[in-house]
Amino acid sequence: MAQLAIAHMYVWDLIGDPDAAPRVRDLGIGAVALAVAYHSVRAATPLHPQHRVVDAAHAALYLPVRKETWRNRALQPTAPAWLSTRNSFGLAARELQNVGLPVYAWAALTHSSRLGHMAPHLTVRNAMGDRYAYALCPAHAEVVNYCVTLVREIVQLAQPQGLVLEAVGPFGFEHGGHHEKTAGADYNDAQKQLLSLCFCVACETRYACAGIDAENLRSAVRAGVDAAAVSIEAALGEKLADQLAKVRGAIARELRQRVIDAARALSPSLDIALHASADRWSTGPFASVAGGVDADASTLVANCWPESYLALANIAGLNQWRQERRLAAYVLALPPKACDAQALRAELDAYAAAGVDEFHFHHAGLASRARLDAIGAALQRGRT
Repeated sequence: MAQLAIAHMYVWDLIGDPDAAPRVRDLGIGAVALAVAYHSVRAATPLHPQHRVVDAAHAALYLPVRKETWRNRALQPTAPAWLSTRNSFGLAARELQNVGLPVYAWAALTHSSRLGHMAPHLTVRNAMGDRYAYALCPAHAEVVNYCVTLVREIVQLAQPQGLVLEAVGPFGFEHGGHHEKTAGADYNDAQKQLLSLCFCVACETRYACAGIDAENLRSAVRAGVDAAAVSIEAALGEKLADQLAKVRGAIARELRQRVIDAARALSPSLDIALHASADRWSTGPFASVAGGVDADASTLVANCWPESYLALANIAGLNQWRQERRLAAYVLALPPKACDAQALRAELDAYAAAGVDEFHFHHAGLASRARLDAIGAALQRGRT
């Protein structure tokens, strides 16, 4: 059975380019995940007739920001000043629907530097006391309420055929943005995970409720970072690591339950794809579902941007938690991946053999004509 192919796009890829929607449809794409709530980005638009680069300077909601909904809230989304319409998502979605493409609303929930700078007390704070402005911490009720309200607004105003939800959990050290200048520190994976552990007021309260002494934990984390520990378990000990993982897992689980329940209450049959990871220490776009999804998602989306062997490990990890859900591979069609239809087809075949039901391609608006042709050729080879 052929796998559904979903292409990710931004609203500016479609607005002002009447050829964009037919071009993507003709690749053999079955639906488009259109960004509706997204972080800052400087995006190329190589095939657009009017511009070549869009500078989305801050996180924004590409739907009308209704004052009556957001009044008196600690966190409020911002409209995109670089676009002239209040409902750019609706305008772009119509372009896709007019050529027969279903539209999924693609939302990043806890990733917003703008909101983090406006409310730093609601962001992740590492063991050294450093704040990550791009990382809203879902241990705070205000953050959860913001995410729930955001998803409700998206379902009500956009009325999409589906949702693609990423960052449904805590962010950490990586995936920050700006001009990243951290590579020279040579932090190993465990150090990055340790630097992703949060010590904000809400998280420390959770630790105390679970019987974890936050100061002792902080000291162990700092020592593990400085000693280049090989794993969180090695830095903290198995018992403390297990206690900590349960607390952090509960925070992510509560967030995904709340937002997905909110979406289901408004649209019970909505197709909901959840970016997820089986790694219990995962942070960022692919939040951990280790121990169980415990939310009514339709599809789990595995990160398949790294090399194929790592992507296959991510798929295998999610397979144990998928139950009756579909499984999708989030496939990178941009550098550093080669522009090679044969290699892409081999990658897709390997994912399908591992149990993947859907392919989500990043990104149909950022890709050159040659890269789009490679996607189309790879999909065509799969059909034949």
